[in-house]
Amino acid sequence: MSIDRQTLLSVAKSIRSGAKSVRAQISPIHPKGYPFVGGFAVVSLILFWIWTPLGWIGTLLTVWCALFFRNPARVTPIREGLVVAPADGRISMITQVVPPFELELGEQPLVRISIFMSVFNCHVNRSPVAGRIERIAYRPGKFINAELDKASEDNERNSLVISTPNNGTVGVTQIAGLVARRIVSFVHEGQTIEAGERFGLIRFGSRLDVFLPEGTQVLVSEGQTAIAGETVLADFKQEDGVRTYRSS
Repeated sequence: MSIDRQTLLSVAKSIRSGAKSVRAQISPIHPKGYPFVGGFAVVSLILFWIWTPLGWIGTLLTVWCALFFRNPARVTPIREGLVVAPADGRISMITQVVPPFELELGEQPLVRISIFMSVFNCHVNRSPVAGRIERIAYRPGKFINAELDKASEDNERNSLVISTPNNGTVGVTQIAGLVARRIVSFVHEGQTIEAGERFGLIRFGSRLDVFLPEGTQVLVSEGQTAIAGETVLADFKQEDGVRTYRSS
């Protein structure tokens, strides 16, 4: 049976279109994750050589590692006054506490929104607001369960203090957890940053705290799932006007 040239071209076009659609659904891996994904892949090959079932287990772990370091594009609402989620995960706590001393945000309780990231969430962190990074404060510490309230004080953490043009100062703290052992920062003091812009990541499970100025209207609730750079956590202006968006 012969197949004419037009049919072959049509089939090839369909295959290219299908491949393009599949690629569009797969998030790229953040460059910081390449060594880990590569390491998992090498171990998988060794396990295949030892015993095939172990190799398949290693392959599954390699896929998980690639998903962990995924770095998807997000569409961020950029109306002035909006505070967006800095991390993917579950909003585990909304409370009022005195911020960590290294943030130098005063001794009065501020609204704190905590987002817990499991090992299955995307761990690339994004700025909750647009502004200038006034301070970056790293503090070593323990690695207790990041869901516990005392993790904000006891665990290893890295904090940014961001001054906004018209809405005061916001603190955002990356907190290591039981599994997390490395907080990575992409930014530096004095840098201007946009809402939704990537500023760091935490390897393998952790939490982020956002400290907001007094009187800020919180628009989320505990137990809600947040998407970094997209979910609106709060509104400085206490209104919900027309929003515009930026993809990054």
